[in-house]
Parts: sequence; structure tokens; C-alpha cells
Amino acid sequence: MGNYRRIYLSGGWYFFTVVTYQRQPILCEEKALQRLKQAFKYTQKDHPFKTHAIVILPDHLHCIWQLPDGDSNFSARWNKIKRYFSIGSSAFSNHRREKNIWQRRFWEHVLRDEKDLKRHLLQPSKAWLR
Repeated sequence: MGNYRRIYLSGGWYFFTVVTYQRQPILCEEKALQRLKQAFKYTQKDHPFKTHAIVILPDHLHCIWQLPDGDSNFSARWNKIKRYFSIGSSAFSNHRREKNIWQRRFWEHVLRDEKDLKRHLLQPSKAWLR
């Protein structure tokens, strides 16, 4: 794997893509949607963030978050969301004792300005073609 570096920006706005393990279409199930909603609420209690947009598809989700001033740790938030979502699941665990529900990584993009935000809100598929 390459030398991928994340950009942590205090109070930043981010576009995220989070994908299920082997693109399993589990997010279209009502029970999974409820668990995901609970995971977001649970995480926001200790690690607040504002969700400006979210799109949930069967095998992945996209969302736009704004982190609070003085905080840039989106990785801890995603870790907590994924962990909470996975509790109680009967999914197979790998050698790291991780349940095979989510891909290990996620993708983020720092939204640089209002034009970038609008591009991701109004035309998300075109935003990735530039």
C-alpha cells in the first residue's frame, strides 16, 4: 500500500465514502439502517460533528461532515461508528478479531471552498470525474 496521508483540518468540512466489506449490500436492510443511525447518534455524544448531507446506498455511503473548531479527528469518529454498528452482528471475524462488515479504510476529501462543497452536494458523480 502506498504512502497515503490524510489531511486533518481543525473544524474542517469533509466528504467521506465508507464501503461495506466486499461490497455486501447490507445497508438496504431496515435493521442495518437503524443500527447506522444509532451508531451516528452514539458517536456524536462524545465526538460531536455536524452531518450536512448523507447518501446511503446498499454497499456504501457518502456523507459531508463539519467538525467542531479545535477538533480534526474524523478517524476516531469513523472507528467508533463502525464498531458500534458491528456490535451484535453475527458476521465472521477475521484474524484481527474484526468483523467482516466494513472495509478497513475509508476515503475522505477536504472540501476546500464553497465551490467544492456545491460540487459534492449537487453533482457528486461529476466531482469525482475532474
